[in-house]
Amino acid sequence: MRLNRREMLRAAAGLSPLSLVPAFGQTDVRPNILFIMADDLGHADLGCYGQTRIRTPRIDQMAAEGTRFTACYSGSPVCAPSRNVLMTGLHTGHTRIRDNSPAVGGTPELYHEGQRRLSLESSDYTVAELLKSAGYRTGVTGKWGLGEPFTPGIPTRQGFDEWLGFLNQNHAADYFTDYLWHTERRIFIPENRENRKGSYVHDRFTEFALEFIRRHRSRPFFLYLAYTIPHETLAIQGLGSYANETWTDSQKTYAAMVSRLDRDVGRVLDLLEALGLDRRTVVFFTSDNGAPDRPAPRFFESNGLLRGHKGDLYEGGIRVPMIVRWPGRIAAGASVSIPWYFADFLPTAARLAQAESPAVDGKDVTGLLFGSGAAIAERQLYWEKPQNGLRQAVRKGRWKAVRNNPGEPLQLYDLEQDPGESRDIAGSRPELVRAIESYLKTARIESPHWPSGSKGGVS
Repeated sequence: MRLNRREMLRAAAGLSPLSLVPAFGQTDVRPNILFIMADDLGHADLGCYGQTRIRTPRIDQMAAEGTRFTACYSGSPVCAPSRNVLMTGLHTGHTRIRDNSPAVGGTPELYHEGQRRLSLESSDYTVAELLKSAGYRTGVTGKWGLGEPFTPGIPTRQGFDEWLGFLNQNHAADYFTDYLWHTERRIFIPENRENRKGSYVHDRFTEFALEFIRRHRSRPFFLYLAYTIPHETLAIQGLGSYANETWTDSQKTYAAMVSRLDRDVGRVLDLLEALGLDRRTVVFFTSDNGAPDRPAPRFFESNGLLRGHKGDLYEGGIRVPMIVRWPGRIAAGASVSIPWYFADFLPTAARLAQAESPAVDGKDVTGLLFGSGAAIAERQLYWEKPQNGLRQAVRKGRWKAVRNNPGEPLQLYDLEQDPGESRDIAGSRPELVRAIESYLKTARIESPHWPSGSKGGVS
């Protein structure tokens, strides 16, 4: 008997034809929501965004089967605030966490000396809480970055039913850690004790995701798969097809890590198909910010022709890949250049789940996802970063304004004509500069943890 693709995938997943069950009841047609996020993956690290040296066939296939967004933005140019924006729908002028380390307050890292971290509080409202209240089963694995141990900010106190991974950024740089957090306790990894490197923890996040999907295939679920690849310390078990390249070890390792990420995204998509869930699941794939200014990303031109890198409010720091796939509902092979950003995820997820969204900075962008023509009206997207003062950026339509230091004149760029932000045209568009200056006066509220003029950090 010849098996079709879905039957082969089911067999590989250990599922027999007799194990078939309806994925949803007849009355619940709401989709599963799967949000996959890489860590420090550049806008141009993927073949479908122009990469030629690193092979990413599964994510490229996802783009061919879904819609590729070419002007999607992260919540921040660094990790923790970007994730805070994603989870709450508030931009960095309103979020609790506006940089990786607070200038005032916060909690010392419990098991790692060094920086203090700020955690979400019970009063913060996340997309996981929204979806859980709407009847979704919620899970998260990988890198959290929004709550230190035993604080109200840990995932299981922010709307997630199940959780496995790293709580903060310093710990997340260790691909061979000897412990992870599971629900509200530490679990140890014996294979990595005493500096052994027997278990590559990225793989555990994939296994968590696969098992979560298997167990919850009969009801709507929200899974946030926050991979740590290819962030910070470059490490992997085996270089695969890159071993014989005439590159440096760090270049080979970076490429192998991105391809491992690609492979595992493919494993997740294959399981959805094997379970008959692919047409009932909307999958997002993105990165938390742009690639850093380090040798390997420079070699691969990870940010493409964009100016700047992680930590910057120029395009290279905040413009990220975004692919959304939902077979039969979202156009295959399409490309959309209308800008949107992480703050839009919460109200968009609410619409998908047929739930009511609270008032947030983001907007429902299901019109963009479905290509229905119901695009959001032109608006202003806002970012800030406390670093040697307050740095700010605004995008409005084709225009992008940047201020790197308080009191400096705004820089203005026409991103349609100059996506690399090489020509400041503020002097020729004074009326637009005045309008953006007026908006900036009301765009934010002061934070007690980053008073104006304080310094933040990049990690």
